[in-house]
Amino acid sequence: MFEILLDQNSEADKREKAANNLIVLGREEAGAERIFQNNGVALLLQLLDTKRPELVLAAVRTLSGMCSGHQARTTAILHGVRINQICSLMAMENEEMSLAVCSLLQAIIDSLSGEDKREHRGKEEALVLDTKKDLKQITNHLLDMLVSKKVSGQGRDQALNLLNKNVPRKDLAIHDNSRTIYVVDNGLRKILKVVGQVPDLPSCLPLTDNTRMLASILINKLYDDLRCDPEREHFRKICEEYITSKFDPQDMDKNVNAIQTVSGILQGPFDLGNQLLGMKGVMEVMVALCGSEREADQLVAVEALIHASTKLSRATFIITNGVSLLKQIYKTTQNEKIKIRTLVGLCKLGSAGGTDYGLRQFAEGSTEKLAKQCRKWLCNATIDTQTRRWAVEGLAYLTLDADVKDDFVQDIPALQAMFELAKTSDKTILYSVATTLVNCTNSYDVKEVIPELVQLARFSKQHVPEEHPKDKKDFVDMRVKRLLKAGVISALACMVKADSAILTDQTKELLARVFLALCDNARDRGTIVAQGGGKALIPLALEGTDVGKVKAAHALAKIAAVSNPDIAFPGERVYEVVRPLVSLLDTQRDGLQNYEALLGLTNLSGRSDKLRQKIFKERALPDIENYMFENHDQLRQAATECMCNMVVNKEIQERFLADGNDRLKLVVLLCGEDDEKVQNAAAGALAMLTAAQKKLCLKMTQVTPQWLEILQRLCLHDQLSVQHRGLVIAYNLLAADAELAKKLVESELLEILTMVAKQEPDEKKAAVVQTARECLIKCMDYGFIKPVS
Repeated sequence: MFEILLDQNSEADKREKAANNLIVLGREEAGAERIFQNNGVALLLQLLDTKRPELVLAAVRTLSGMCSGHQARTTAILHGVRINQICSLMAMENEEMSLAVCSLLQAIIDSLSGEDKREHRGKEEALVLDTKKDLKQITNHLLDMLVSKKVSGQGRDQALNLLNKNVPRKDLAIHDNSRTIYVVDNGLRKILKVVGQVPDLPSCLPLTDNTRMLASILINKLYDDLRCDPEREHFRKICEEYITSKFDPQDMDKNVNAIQTVSGILQGPFDLGNQLLGMKGVMEVMVALCGSEREADQLVAVEALIHASTKLSRATFIITNGVSLLKQIYKTTQNEKIKIRTLVGLCKLGSAGGTDYGLRQFAEGSTEKLAKQCRKWLCNATIDTQTRRWAVEGLAYLTLDADVKDDFVQDIPALQAMFELAKTSDKTILYSVATTLVNCTNSYDVKEVIPELVQLARFSKQHVPEEHPKDKKDFVDMRVKRLLKAGVISALACMVKADSAILTDQTKELLARVFLALCDNARDRGTIVAQGGGKALIPLALEGTDVGKVKAAHALAKIAAVSNPDIAFPGERVYEVVRPLVSLLDTQRDGLQNYEALLGLTNLSGRSDKLRQKIFKERALPDIENYMFENHDQLRQAATECMCNMVVNKEIQERFLADGNDRLKLVVLLCGEDDEKVQNAAAGALAMLTAAQKKLCLKMTQVTPQWLEILQRLCLHDQLSVQHRGLVIAYNLLAADAELAKKLVESELLEILTMVAKQEPDEKKAAVVQTARECLIKCMDYGFIKPVS
């Protein structure tokens, strides 16, 4: 393979095949080891030196496979290839190359830090390597890439993605935050430099639409990862020193960079940004930049004002000082880019009262006018994506007003324009789109209103939040219908796939909320499945905030309860659905979540034994049994139906056979319940258990003295499905053991069987009558009864 790849005269087709084979070989442990032992690293280095993109890409992907899960081999490869060469490849102006090298570096970091926990035996296990030095070296190179002019925008994004993913702790319960402390001390100024870049200035580093947002997210994650006040104080001082060092009355560009940095921090750790806003000179420079002649200065100042007015307390300060300024800029400027941003500033200030109808900041009708202008800009394809993004940002605030959201969902071109923007490479728009959709579907948390407290508040002349008439359920349902018709699911599916740090856990939570609201009506779930909603929900249910994961799992449960799992979750994906559904069985979750999770698991457990095994391995059995004891009829019915499907599995049958538990007793007693649906499910479970295990037939007669009475009631039941199951249980007991059969024949059961068997078998009763006759034939075989001659 290497000969073909390194031979310049070999055919392109052969070379492509050899490259693909090499990549596949590198991903397998035996293949990777073979390449490594046969001087493969040196040959891969030769491929990297060819500078031919397809060969370099093949080499990078092969190395990525070889580094996965093998620490010693990774260390050898890292020292052979050298980190600066790897980073120089990631810095190239080639998106595919940048992504491939990013994957290689991630594989290296995972192996060195022990994140990639594969079991090794022999030599690999015997080696104890100190990898801290190598990891520190990688971090330093990534930080250097942030401020290098030679690095492309794509390369910078990937460096930020790697830092976002690997520096902050994944779990705050881990005490060691030394990686974050190291990056704050050695790289925070470099990250601040990226955040402070202004694309229109000649000194700007190469950026993409996402770079500054990725840097803001990194600052936020680093700040959240600090453990104590002295660490936060140190972080703030570095930011203060960096910003004040940029203020220069002689150099306007430096001032613009300083305000852009504050703006970037406000998009990250907001409290820190607020402290920096209060620094001497910051607000003055912002106001001065608003009055500047240069477009770049005004853009930066207006954006900073927008980010500064996120909280109501701060917004009140800016309403008194900034609204007149923004209105003046809006009236005087001819530049569309600045106009749209000032409009967003006004939108944001206009929505400072949230969903509270009584706390409107502007006069009646003003917010609708602002929203109309935003929709107009959103639909204008001649305006650049960055500027149209601000129109969505404006709508994200204004759609808190129910009149605005109702008008917006009726404007199909505006909706579709927003969905198309959500599918572009500019991922900074994700949060705004998600927020707008949460507002339109009313899927935000609403505090429960206690009437007594409302009366008390009115009596003491306190403000009481009012609900807008258009936020009532029927209006929300209509909006959901319109969103589905406009194609919201394909946009959401595209947003979920964004492989970037910009898709934060908070954004995932918003998307999960939207999905849950869309799944509310069972009639819409088919449309959601058809457009790929089922597949898109799985990653949201597995990663994100606790609230987001629960909401996504609930939406999955709603889909799994009524859809064919093979269509909703094709292929192996269906196994990933089990864990989120089982998590909803927790007693801390509300009854509806428990109920719909049980319905979903019932549907899944009816598909295949592999799925039943997966549900069993996720330890769902104790929870299902717990709900079989529940007083709530629907919960008990759903749990019993789920168990009815689960008992087909051999391991679960073993659990019923084991001594020292009341599982079988519970099922037998549930057969005697008054609720027909519970009876039906319990009788089904008992019929399957007694058919599969003869020992359980004998055990059934020992668990409760009422067993015979319950069986007779089942065989006489008015509902044919319950009666049929009762007769199947009777047949299983008769077939299991002659002694047991004798006991049954001596009881009233024989009369019941005879009566049922004598009935004329019409279409509905055919199965019932046939089963009763088979029971009598079994008794004849034993010689307990004889046919009438």
